[in-house]
Amino acid sequence: MKIFLLKNYKKISAIFIIILLVYFAIYIDLMLRARNAYLEAEKYVKWYYNPNEKVEFFEKEFNNKKKELDKLLSKNKLSKDEYDVKLEILEFEKERKIKESSLKYAYIWYKTAIELFSLPESKWVKLAKQKIVNIKDMWRKELEQKGYKIEDYMLE
Repeated sequence: MKIFLLKNYKKISAIFIIILLVYFAIYIDLMLRARNAYLEAEKYVKWYYNPNEKVEFFEKEFNNKKKELDKLLSKNKLSKDEYDVKLEILEFEKERKIKESSLKYAYIWYKTAIELFSLPESKWVKLAKQKIVNIKDMWRKELEQKGYKIEDYMLE
């Protein structure tokens, strides 16, 4: 066994280093994904407290997509009827996104960070765990104010 290890020292070392690098890459990937999910949740929390920012964001998104449709119409790549239908769809999507509960999406993104990216518990997962309980309670209250009868399993 000793002779085998001595003869294959470089190969064994290379394999060990590769395994370490793969684990490190996986850890970094999970940490970055957890951070992204956490920051998305924070964006929705911010929109809950500042609904005008949410409206501005979706208005800007709508205007950008409308400009693309306008270009297609001006280049005759879309008929006027197709343009009108696509514009109506864009307007509907914008209004739907604006009306959606920001707390619901914040809860979903915090939950995503916790459930999908928590094997190496990073700073972002810990922060999400701290905030999710409060957000869930706020979401529950928001739904109850709208007249919905809510059970715990409904929010999971």
